[in-house]
Amino acid sequence: MQESKGQGLPVLALDLGGTKIIAAIISNQGQVIAREYNLTLANEGPQAVINRMLSVIDCLLSSRGIDSSQLNSISIAAAGAIDFDKGLVTLSPNLPGWCDIPLRDIVQGKYGVNTFLINDASAAALGEHCFGAGKGVDNLILLTLGTGIGGGIIINGKLYYGSSGSAGEIGHMTIDVNGPRCSCGNIGCLEMLASGTAVAREAIRRIRRGERSSLTEIVGGKIESITAEKVGMAAQGGDPLALEVILKAANYLGVGMVNLVNIFNPEMIIVGGGMAKMGDLLLDPAKQVVRERAFQLLAQAVSIVPAQLGNDAGVLGAAVFAFQQVTD
Repeated sequence: MQESKGQGLPVLALDLGGTKIIAAIISNQGQVIAREYNLTLANEGPQAVINRMLSVIDCLLSSRGIDSSQLNSISIAAAGAIDFDKGLVTLSPNLPGWCDIPLRDIVQGKYGVNTFLINDASAAALGEHCFGAGKGVDNLILLTLGTGIGGGIIINGKLYYGSSGSAGEIGHMTIDVNGPRCSCGNIGCLEMLASGTAVAREAIRRIRRGERSSLTEIVGGKIESITAEKVGMAAQGGDPLALEVILKAANYLGVGMVNLVNIFNPEMIIVGGGMAKMGDLLLDPAKQVVRERAFQLLAQAVSIVPAQLGNDAGVLGAAVFAFQQVTD
């Protein structure tokens, strides 16, 4: 338990994902006072990403004329498996080269303020539970569908950490034992089949195989620049290939949700991240799979809904996590 002397001060929360870095100063009432964004550029390696992250923190403090001594704490939501007690990012499939990186101590050493480290999707689950779609819901699971797939689990109103703080790696449940190899080293992970990266990869594969799609025109013939967002745009316009690619991912997503429903019996599954912007195109087929495959009583008990907080979910949840450490 930490000292409570900084209880009324704001938290500087940071969401470190595979694509972007978001930093925000957040009041103890959950108000976002200021934000800064930067690209992660994860392929440049851990040190470059850490330097970029520290630069975002510096810019945010400077823009508000705030010194780190005026913060309650710094709280980092990072993609990957987190060792909470040691403050390590132990492995992060979407942050290449990250293995046992002591991120908490690096940041705490520079700024001299209590620093906390949590998985990014677990933080987003806390954010949605306290301020978003899951407000007032005691048993929920959040899925973040973006570059990868993350998860956060709320049981009886509290975040479930697991024995080492790494619970919720939902994107790395095995869905297809004969599926593609994942960057985590396993085969057939949900992330390889239903993430934004998977959707883009499947669309590119089919077009390169000679299939026709309006995506070719959307990207000006630069097939390698197809993203999940562009696949969604093409699907909204009725493009058959894009619709089929999204349906395939939605079916895999539904299978993953069936496992979650049967194991956890949640009241709610919240779907966030960039892929959630596809809305009913993605969620309706996934819900249908849950209705068909999950135990009937459990399927009837769960509602599957889009997230409400957008890009703020991770930083808000990271701030909640920090305030809880101070007051517990």
